[in-house]
Amino acid sequence: FLDEMLYLGSYPALYDRDLAPDDWVPNYVATYLERDVRQLIAVRDLTQFQRFVKMCAARSGQMLNLAALGADCGISAVTAREWLSVLEASYLVMRLPPYHRNFGKRLVKTPKLYFMDVGLMAWLLGIRDAASIETHASRGALFATWVVGELVKYRFNAGRPADLYFWRDNIGHEVDVLYETPSGLQAIEIKSG
Repeated sequence: FLDEMLYLGSYPALYDRDLAPDDWVPNYVATYLERDVRQLIAVRDLTQFQRFVKMCAARSGQMLNLAALGADCGISAVTAREWLSVLEASYLVMRLPPYHRNFGKRLVKTPKLYFMDVGLMAWLLGIRDAASIETHASRGALFATWVVGELVKYRFNAGRPADLYFWRDNIGHEVDVLYETPSGLQAIEIKSG
């Protein structure tokens, strides 16, 4: 069941109209990402933009390095930042900020990048059926992306801001998600297996 959920994602059309992801997602990518978003940011080279979006999907759940992302796509870090801001404004991706209040100076202060829909991420990664997710190299990232996306949607549906964070120190100790409550910080560890 989980692999099917990771493959399908959460776009309502896939559920209320019983559409196959192989039919719906490519059309969504062509109309929204390649036409509408591309026009918003005046992308001249569609191939570069497609590569950029796929590289964002491949980096979901990882620390965001705009210089490396831009270099891998053949664009500048400034262009990568501009393109990423439009994807964020469109709720296609989000940056999960690090939590570093009162923990000292030996903490990572770079955000992580997450896709907001795991089904779109899976399609961009070239996954074309749910069965292949079980052994796919990105299964852990897909699962973490799904969990973070569901937490964000839960908080938004409750009328609250996302206010989710992660924590990592300079030697690699990490907590996947943190959020504040009246009784203190709550931590969530995400593992797919």
